[in-house]
Order: sequence, then C-alpha cells, then structure tokens
Amino acid sequence: MTSVDFPKHKKAKALKPTSRRPAKELCSECGLCDTYYVHYVKEACAFINQQIGELEEQTHTRSRNLDNPDELYFGVQQEMMAARKTEPIEGAQWTGIVSSIAIEMLSSGMVEGVVCVQNTKEDRFQPMPIIARTPEEILAAKVNKPTLSPNLSVLEQIEQSGMKRLLVIGVGCQIQALRAVEKELGLEKLYVLGTPCVDNVNRAGLQKFLETTSRSPKTVVHYEFMQDFRVHFKHEDGSTETVPFFGLKTNQLKDVFAPSCMSCFDYVNSLADLVVGYMGAPFGWQWIVVRNDTGKEMLELVKDQLETQPVMSKGDRKEAVQQSIPAYDKGVTLPMWAAKLMGVVIEKIGPKGLEYARFSIDSHFTRNYLYVKRNYPHKLEAHVPEFAKRIVSQYKLPEK
Repeated sequence: MTSVDFPKHKKAKALKPTSRRPAKELCSECGLCDTYYVHYVKEACAFINQQIGELEEQTHTRSRNLDNPDELYFGVQQEMMAARKTEPIEGAQWTGIVSSIAIEMLSSGMVEGVVCVQNTKEDRFQPMPIIARTPEEILAAKVNKPTLSPNLSVLEQIEQSGMKRLLVIGVGCQIQALRAVEKELGLEKLYVLGTPCVDNVNRAGLQKFLETTSRSPKTVVHYEFMQDFRVHFKHEDGSTETVPFFGLKTNQLKDVFAPSCMSCFDYVNSLADLVVGYMGAPFGWQWIVVRNDTGKEMLELVKDQLETQPVMSKGDRKEAVQQSIPAYDKGVTLPMWAAKLMGVVIEKIGPKGLEYARFSIDSHFTRNYLYVKRNYPHKLEAHVPEFAKRIVSQYKLPEK
C-alpha cells in the first residue's frame, strides 16, 4: 500500500468545539478537528475519505480476505474467543477485561499512558477523554459512555508530553482517523485496544432514549443491547432492568442516532490490534478478536486472569434480518406484551454466538446502506466498503 504523505503540521491553536467541521453533519466528533492535526482531516476522517481496506494493510500487513466468511464479517484476525475474568473488577460494565489489559500495560511499562474516557463530575454520561498515567485513572474510566466522544482531542498532549509508547482505547471512527495520522505522532509504539460500536447519540439524544425506554432514567448507570435481544439497564441501587428490542419506541427513536453512526460500516473496529466486545460471545461472556501480533502481545498480559472458550455459532439470522428492514423503515413498535413474547421465542430459537453478531451487523449495515443511499447518494459508491456491499447484497432492500 502507498500511504498518504501528509504535510508537516503546524503547531496551530486547536479549533474550538464550535468551529466548522469538514464532515459537516456526518462528523462523529472524534476530536481530531479540535487539534492541530485538523490539517489532515480531509484524508483522515472516516466520513470524508473511507479507507478501511488501505489502512488494514498498513496496520495488519494485509486486508481482510473477503472469501473467508469470518473475515468478511469480523475483519483481519489471528484468533477469536469468548472470555471473562475469573475475578471481575467491581463496577465494571462486564468483567473488566479492557480495564485489566490497560492497567497491565501501564504497570509493566509497556506504555507510558493510556487514552481512555472518564466522565465529567457533573454528568456520568458526559465523556471526558484523558491520558491516564495511573491504574486509578484507568479504573475511573470503566463503563461505556454511549455518547459521541472526542477521544482524539488529547493527541496534542501526547506530542507535547514526549511520550513514545501509548495505548489508545477507542471505537471505529476514532481509530480510523488515528491510524491515518499515526505516523505523525512521533511514537515508537502505538497499541490500539478497540471496542465494537454502533448507534451512538449526542447527549440530548441519549436523554431521549433513556426517557422513552427506562422505568427510571435518572438512576441508569449503564446499559447495553445484549445477545438475548433485550436492552439491559443497570441502576444505581444495583438492580437490573431489561426491555425487549421489539418493545422499543422505534417511531420516537428512529431519528435519535447520530448521522455518523447511521453512515458507519465499521461496527467491529477493523483497525484495532485487539477488540473486546460482547456481540459474538454467549450471554455473560466477552468476545475477543486478536487481529495481529501486537494484539496477541496485549492479550497475553491477562491470559492467566481469564476463563476462555471457543467461539460458537447457532441458528439462522437471515429471515429475521429481512423482516427487520421494513419494520425499522416504517418505525414499527409492538405492544409490550407482544414484544416480550417475541423476545422469549427468539431467545430460544434465534441466532447465538457469531450468528447473533452477523444478525446485528446485517441489520445495521442494511439500515445504514439505505440511509446513505437516500441522504448522500453521491457518496454511496466510495463510502460503503466492499465487504459491506457484499453483506448487504444478501438482502432485498426497498427501491426507494
């Protein structure tokens, strides 16, 4: 691959958050435009210049094999597994695998800092990116922040600090921009720990989602769309609330997701060295994808803290995906009794493991393909990666 030769950046004053974004309404607020690396944004931004294939070669020495069903869906990989910590971190969203890897890398001296996201003192869901230098600062960043987050806004601090070995934790759009400017950061070694990501919102959108979905929006600590086809809410008192996917008020929530997320085809974080999520694992387990030797090195640090099992796949997703396309398009919302009943049935006979992950990818890729086609038809051909086009081609989409 021939990499892009960027001009040397100027130590310009960072843009203010209200400054113009070259990606306009498709901006995912990754933070790059808030730094002097804004000079590279037209090449680096995932929503201006989609270049996953080229960056896969740069990062992993090869792009994904589109004829390999697992790589078509889940990207370049050396191995996949399901895992959970034998001694979970208290207060972690799952068992704390991401936090544990970050702490081990920092404590062992592999890295001098970790880019992660805490929350502000005023709002548990308002992201506050930092470069953590202690285990305590890493632990303060545990639990997902389901809002757009300017993780890359701290890039200037990296160069100014003189750090040479860094771990960055982030989602797909952030990591694509990071990989595009990686050679400009002056690092000896960059490690990237990715999480899968889909359907983020701004803070106002999150509030609307909580208020239309949870029984107690003010006490929600974290939530996730899980493999049992339910949204799981964790509350301040430790209680758990579940809401079936099919009972969501789609007619009210259809437009709540950020346009960038509705235009994204990197659910699985293709350019991370190591990915830790849940979508391809049985309920209660985490899904781990090792993409390259750097990712393997990272995972080895915590292998003795994990219980692992091979990935599995069960069921058939295709009919459910095909039915979901017009249902989402029309904003169909089922009565709660029907939604619960459907949830029970699908949990018993529906897709599990990697087949659930494919269900989720298919559902979002078909939806997002239609969104781009309808709203940005001039971008469709260049913006949708080849792997996404192949996945979407399995389904019949509305003509308009």
